[in-house]
Amino acid sequence: MEIVAEIGMNHEGNFDLAYELIRQAKLSGADVAKFQFGWRDQPGEINQIDAERAIQLRSWCDYLGIEMLASVINDGALDLVQEAKLTRMKVASRTVIDRPDLAEQVIALGKETFVSLGMWEGQDWPFGPPSDKLHYIWCRSKYPTYPQDMVNVPGQYSADAYYGYSDHCHGISACMLAISRGAQYVEKHFTLNKSSQVIRDHTLSATPDELRQLSQLGGEVAKLVTAIDAGR
Repeated sequence: MEIVAEIGMNHEGNFDLAYELIRQAKLSGADVAKFQFGWRDQPGEINQIDAERAIQLRSWCDYLGIEMLASVINDGALDLVQEAKLTRMKVASRTVIDRPDLAEQVIALGKETFVSLGMWEGQDWPFGPPSDKLHYIWCRSKYPTYPQDMVNVPGQYSADAYYGYSDHCHGISACMLAISRGAQYVEKHFTLNKSSQVIRDHTLSATPDELRQLSQLGGEVAKLVTAIDAGR
């Protein structure tokens, strides 16, 4: 089971802060530090990341001993993940709806790819059945997501259905529920300052203490779930 610290745009365009977020994610027990490439990325915008910065983020992650992952949201983002030589890919919910052709390009690279379905309303899998290289991630694309929004939550996560969960709720309870149901990938927004008003994501993000709790307790729950499944 992997804990993914979604840094996203919580660096607020300050790449010294991005470094500290990566560092704190590692110290808090996260396995992966995740960014968003291709969203609010125009000159002067909060998430302007060019090839040099993408490579620098990857270098920091390597130095700190944490994997880097990034959502691919536009064509330029696909170039960036390849420039940074990321070994795994993420397709954001909005890309599934707005740019299915781009999602297909990402999947066609043949790397392990995680596809969020927070906006998907179809009955079938959008890009074919799950496989060892294609994992579908359950989420709700509401910021924040409230308990009444959590409808049709998977009763069980598995490699041949929903593989994992991406969280937009307050706190870590929904993440713990997903882990207890077998989620192998749990993504939680991560911040050092929930009170920041720069972007809305801060309020629904985990602090280092919360992420540490999620990593420690989630790891114990995952072990218990594995033991129970092995005994069936």
